[in-house]
Formats: sequence, C-alpha cells, structure tokens
Amino acid sequence: MWMSAFSRFARPALQRSSSVMACQALKACSRPGQAALPPASCVASAQLRGHQTLGSASLPLARHSVRHVRALDEERLMEVEWEDGGQSLYPFTWLRDNCQCPMCTLESAQARKLLMADLDIHTGVDVVEVTNDNKVSIVWPDQHTSVYDADWLKKRCFSPAARQAVQEEFFLNERYYWDSKLHIPTADYQEVLHDDKAALAWLTALRRIGIVYLKGAPAEQGQVARLAKRIGYLRLTFYGHTWQVQDKYMANNVAYTSGRLSLHTDYPALHFAPGVQFLHCINQAVEGGESEVVDGFHMAEQLQREDPEAFRTLTSLPVDFTDTGTDYCDFMLQSKKCIIDVDPEGRVARVNYNNATRDSVLDFPIHQVQPFYRALKAYVKIMNRPENVVTYTMQPGDIVTFDNWRLLHGRRSYISRPDRLRHLEGAYLDWDEVMSRLRILRSSVSENA
Repeated sequence: MWMSAFSRFARPALQRSSSVMACQALKACSRPGQAALPPASCVASAQLRGHQTLGSASLPLARHSVRHVRALDEERLMEVEWEDGGQSLYPFTWLRDNCQCPMCTLESAQARKLLMADLDIHTGVDVVEVTNDNKVSIVWPDQHTSVYDADWLKKRCFSPAARQAVQEEFFLNERYYWDSKLHIPTADYQEVLHDDKAALAWLTALRRIGIVYLKGAPAEQGQVARLAKRIGYLRLTFYGHTWQVQDKYMANNVAYTSGRLSLHTDYPALHFAPGVQFLHCINQAVEGGESEVVDGFHMAEQLQREDPEAFRTLTSLPVDFTDTGTDYCDFMLQSKKCIIDVDPEGRVARVNYNNATRDSVLDFPIHQVQPFYRALKAYVKIMNRPENVVTYTMQPGDIVTFDNWRLLHGRRSYISRPDRLRHLEGAYLDWDEVMSRLRILRSSVSENA
C-alpha cells in the first residue's frame, strides 16, 4: 500500500498510497527531454493483488516567518527579509491592488472588489511594518491599511523560481514523456468513484503521463457519464453528451466504421477541442480492433530535434479542419489551427491533427504547400515508428481516459459478428473541469492526511 506527498513548491512525485487501487507501474515514463526513467522520487511502485499502484497526493502546508520589512521608496518596492535568510521584493502597485481587507476583497469568493478605476498605480507608502502575529502591515498615503499574511506573500514572490513553482502547483505543467515501453497506469474504476486518494492519483497521472486505464466498470452504457460526475460534467458536442462507437450505416464519422483509424486527436474542427476523452469498452470485436496511442508531445520534441524546419512549419502554418453532418443536431464546422501549438516559452502545448477532417482547403501561399506536406509527413513517420507506439486491447468493462490535447490515438481494423458487435461508449471533458477537481481533491486529501 502506498502514500504520497506532493510538495507545494516542488515537482509532485508519485509515492506510496493507503488506497487499494490497483495500478500498473509507470516504468517507461521519462521527463521531457530525457530518454531514461525518471528518478526514484518521481515514480514508486509496490506489488498489490498482482498489480502495481499509483500514488495519491497531498500538499504539506509551509509556514514562513518574516524577519524584517522595509520600503524602497525610490524603486517603489517593498523588501521582505525572511527568517530563513531569503529576500523577496513586491511592487507597491501590486500590493495595493491585492489588499485583502473586506473593502477590497470579497473573501467568500476570493474575488477583488477594488476597481481598477480606483487604483492609484503610482502610489507610495507611509508605513511598512511587521505585526506581532507575523504579518506585514502597510499604511497607504490615503490612510487605508492593508495586512498581508506571511505565507500568502511568500507564495507570490516574484523571483523566477517562486513563480515557476506556483505555476507548477496550479497547472502540473511538467509531463513524463514515454514511448512503446510505457506500462499504462491502471486503476480500479470503483475505487476512483468512491475514494478521494484514488481519484487524485488518477487525475494526477492523467495530467503527468496523459493516459490512465480504469478496470472493473460494468459493461453497459452510462459508465462514462457516471465517471464524469466524479469530476464535474461532460462536454456537450455535436455528437451528444456521450456517443456510441459502432458500425453505422451511412456513418457520419470514420470512427463509426470497421476500418483502420490512423493516429489522430479528436475534434480539431472545433476551435476549442475537448481536452480529455473517455472510452468505455462495452463489447469488443471478434477479431482486431486493437487500440494504439503515441505521446504527441514526445513525438513533437523528436521532430524538433531531427527536423527543425519541419517543426517550424507545423508550428507556424494554420491548417483548416472541417466536419459536417447530423447527429445530436446538424453541424457544419470550420476551424484553423497549427498542427503543433507551442506556448510563449516555445514548449509544445497542444497537438491538433486528424487526417480524416483535415480540409482540402489550404489557406497559405502555393510555395508553402509542398513544405507543409513534407513537414506533416515527417511528423507522422515519427509517430508511426514501432518504438513510439503503445498497443493495447480493451476488454468489456475497461475505460481508457486520456489527454486529447497531447495523445494521438488510433485503432486497427476489426471484424464483428451480428451476435458480437464492437461497441465503445465515449465522452469528452475539458481540462478546466479536470484541473479544478484535481485541485479540490488535492486540498481535501491534504486536509484529511
């Protein structure tokens, strides 16, 4: 049995948990830019009922003490010296903007009441001091008083390391990259539904690794909706709140046929594609139908290393996607996206690729057409390398949950019989809802530890 502790200002680690959820080892996970396994502090495992387990997470509360505080009037900064010897600087304008008093902040909603129109962005300070209960007090020129908790200030330090730590806490941006050697983390469906530690471990692995397998769900419709309630609510799309992946006459989607599906992300025809996908196996095919997944972020990193020009092309040329038909209601979708999205720091943030719904319209100059095809072909070749593809076969009662912004998934062709038709039920969620529930679970698990 395992327990885990996720440090508030350090990279979370999967460690031992008291939950009895059954999970496979994350043996093949590696951190971005690394081919080796993560250090032992990142991934721990223990045998349990023939499986290996994922850790859950908690956040120990840090307590910080202020030794000294002073105003640097010329720089318009407040300097805090901490008991541990460190120092932090805070701009006067930011401090006034974030006054925590009832006049300026609605505490019940953690929302700012102070209007921007009423904020003096050139304000000075009259008095800065440390109170007897280790808080920082500021008296402003208009005699308004603001009081700041030491831990609140420490968390919001403007140093690069502190800012990075807070963003990591908020968003769990660090990912574990993987290839065909990945042992997909596997959890018990019922435990995830009823145990907060199990649910937290599930969502943490979903964020870090991008895919988690849940076993033990009833082999009947409605389970993806039930699982979604553990998080919040489902994403409604033109295919409904949930959708049935089966052979369909006059199919309005290539997924509703028995042919091979190449590696793809779902729904790039939407400007805001769903972030998370659930697929529940209700009935498997007689033959074939194996699922395939690759780590699109890892493949993009390989492309950037092996073919920088192709990477620049796919991160700079917007491609048209389209989807037209009738399902939950009639639809005619059109969107423009780069195949690979990067964030302001140049890190891969999202992959948008579905060959079936890539439009014949190419909205860029004719001289860029061939370079685009060359770049896309290079990326797809990397994705299809056997050493990069994880293949698995879903059985009735299995639910696979994965990051639709990161993973590309596919399916081999299959054969069904009238008495044994392949049937999966699918659903979408957005990362906003998933991360919201992860933060709530992390807080509740920490409080109850």
